Amino acid sequence: MKKRVVIVGAGYAGILTAKKLARKFKKVSDVEITIIDKNPFHTMLTELHEVAAGRVDEDSIKISLKKVFAGRKVDVKLDNITSFDFEKKQVIGEENTYEYDYLVLSAGSKPTFYGVTGAEENTFKLWSYDDAVLLKEHILNIFRKAGRERNEEQRRKMLTFYVVGAGFTGVEMIGELAEYVPFLCEQYGVERNEVTLVNIDGLNRPIPNLPEKLSNKVSKRLHKMGVELCLEAPVVEVGADFITYKKDGKDVTKPVSTVIWGAGIQACDISESAAECMEKQRGNRIQVDKFLRSTTNEDVYVIGDNMYFVAEGEQAPVPQMVENCEQSSHTAAHNIVSQITGKGKMEEYKPAFHGVMVCIGGRYGVAHVGLPGHFFSLPSFLAMFSKHFINIIYFIQVLGWNKVFNYIKHEFFTIRNCRSFVGGHFSNRTPSFLLVPIRFWLGAVWLFEGIMKIVEGWFEAPKLTGFFGGARSWYDSILNIGNTTAQVATDAVSAATGATDAVSAATGASEAGAVVVPTGEVLINFDILGLIKILFVTGKDLAESKIGDFALLLDIPVMNWFVDTVILPNDGMQLFMQIFIVVAEILIGLALMGGLFTTPAAAFSLVLQFMFICTTGLYLGTFWMIFAGIAVLIGAGRTLGLDYYAMPQLKKLWKKLPIVRKSYLYHD
Repeated sequence: MKKRVVIVGAGYAGILTAKKLARKFKKVSDVEITIIDKNPFHTMLTELHEVAAGRVDEDSIKISLKKVFAGRKVDVKLDNITSFDFEKKQVIGEENTYEYDYLVLSAGSKPTFYGVTGAEENTFKLWSYDDAVLLKEHILNIFRKAGRERNEEQRRKMLTFYVVGAGFTGVEMIGELAEYVPFLCEQYGVERNEVTLVNIDGLNRPIPNLPEKLSNKVSKRLHKMGVELCLEAPVVEVGADFITYKKDGKDVTKPVSTVIWGAGIQACDISESAAECMEKQRGNRIQVDKFLRSTTNEDVYVIGDNMYFVAEGEQAPVPQMVENCEQSSHTAAHNIVSQITGKGKMEEYKPAFHGVMVCIGGRYGVAHVGLPGHFFSLPSFLAMFSKHFINIIYFIQVLGWNKVFNYIKHEFFTIRNCRSFVGGHFSNRTPSFLLVPIRFWLGAVWLFEGIMKIVEGWFEAPKLTGFFGGARSWYDSILNIGNTTAQVATDAVSAATGATDAVSAATGASEAGAVVVPTGEVLINFDILGLIKILFVTGKDLAESKIGDFALLLDIPVMNWFVDTVILPNDGMQLFMQIFIVVAEILIGLALMGGLFTTPAAAFSLVLQFMFICTTGLYLGTFWMIFAGIAVLIGAGRTLGLDYYAMPQLKKLWKKLPIVRKSYLYHD
C-alpha cells in the first residue's frame, strides 16, 4: 500500500524536507511525496529588503519549484490550503483535497501587529515577494513625485520614511533604504537633507539578539548613514499620513508618507487554523515533541516557523530563523523515513545554532557566530563574506550551480551603484564589444602557432625531445648545474609559443658540440616542499635585460616524471602529443576569432599555457596570452561572435536533457 507524504508550504523548511525525502525514496515506488504552495516559486525571504531598496532584481529572490524538483519524485501542487481534517487525514485547498499518511506543516509565518491601531491597513509589509515588489515601486514613485513637488513642507512629508521594528527585518530594511536614498536623490533632483529616515521600536537597542557591543556598532552605522533611531518608543497608531508613538509617557504624532512594518512575526493563517486543533502556543505556533511531531497527532510533523519547541537546556523556544528551518527539515525527513521503512532509529531534535548576522546595506554587516558556548564577533568584511557564503551553501542544497551562478551574478557582477561589500570592483561595467579585438588577436596568434608547427614538421617526426630538452638545458646553464654545451638553446623556451627555429637550434647546436659561456641571472629559485619549484630567470645580465628576456618556469616533479617516462621514450606518443597540441592550437584560434564556444576555447587556451609554463616555461613577453584568455573567458563571444546565435539554441537543447535538469547543470 502506498504511503503519502504531503508537505504544506514551500518555504525554507518545506523545500528542504521534500528534497531530502525525494533522495531517500528515489528508488521506492510505493511512496508519494507532494508539496503544496500557493506560489510556483520559493521566495528568499531574507533577501526581500534588497529588492525593496533596488539593490538586486526582483527575479533574484525567486526560485522556481518546477526547476527545484525537476527529475525528482515530488509532485508540486499550486493551491491555497484553507483547512485540515486531521481525523480523515485530509488537507483541503481551494483547488483540491489531498489525502496523506504523513503531513509536514511548514507553511511559514506572517507579520504580527501587536494590536496597533491602523498598522495592518496603513503600512507596507516585508514578508513576501509581492510585498518587496510593491514597496520597491512605491519608493520609486515617491521620489518621482517629490522631485516635481514645489511645496517644501509637502515634499519633506513625502520623503519621510518610518521603519517600525529594530530587529533583523527592520534594521536590514532601514539600512538598505539609507544606502539607496543618495542615489535616488541624485536621480530625481532631491536634496538629501529633505529625506527623513527613522527606525522606531519599543526596544532599548537594535538587534537585542546581538551582544550589546555589536548593537552599538549597528547604531553607529545607522547614524552615519543618516538614520534616526527612535528607541523605547512603542508605536500606538498608524494612520494614512501619520504615525503616533509613546515617548517618555507622552503620545507623539508625526506626519509621514511611508511606514514599513518589520516589527515581528507569527505563524501564518493556515498554521493558526491547524493550531486550534492541536496544542497551540504563543504566536500561533504548534507544540511539538522531541521528534518534531505534533503532541496531539503523531502523523503530523511541524517544522520551521510553525513549530514551538524548547530544546533541552534552553528556556526560550527555537527561533523563527532559517537555520532552524534547515535543521528541523533534516530531523523531520529522517523520522518520516524511519516510520515508513521501519528501519533506523527516530532522531530527537537537538538544534545547534551557529549565530546571527545582520547586514546594514550591501557594504556593512555585523555577525556573532561560532559553536554553542564559543561565539565570537566578526569584522564587517568577514561578516558580509559569511553572509554570502552561507547563502551559497543553502543555494547548493536547493538549486545547485544554477542558483549559485545567478546569486553571484546579482550580488557581485551586475550590482548597481557599487552596493556590495567588495564595492563595484567585480561589476561588469566594461562594454563587452571592447573585448572583441583582443579575442580576435588571441585567436589569430594561436592559429599562427598551430600553422607554423605544421610547417616545422610536427605532423611528420618527433620533436618533443628537443622541444623540452633544449629548454631544460637553458635553465640548467643559468643555474650552473648543467652541461654548458647546451647553452645555445637560449631561445628554446619560446618554442612553447611558436618560435620556428628554437627546437632545431637547440638540437643542432647540441649535435655540433658548440660551447657558449653561460649568461643570465636567477631571480627566484623557490622550492615548495618538493612539490613544485618556482624558477624565474633572465637570459641576459639583469642590467641589459628586456621583458622578453625574463622567463618563468613552474618545475613540477610529477609532470617531469610523466614527460620523461611516458611521452619522450615513445616516438609514437611524442607524435600523438604533437598532433594534439597543433590541432588544439588551430581549433582554439578559429573558435576565438569566430567567437564560437568562446568560454571553452579560452579555458583550453589557459590550460595549454599552464602546460607550457610547467614544461618549457614562458617568456614574460608571451604572458599577455594568459591575461587575454582570462579577459575573454566569460561572455566575450556574445558580441560580434557566433556564440550570439549558437549558445541560446544549444542552451535550450542542453536544458531538455533529464540529467541536466535534475543536476541543475545550467544557468538562466
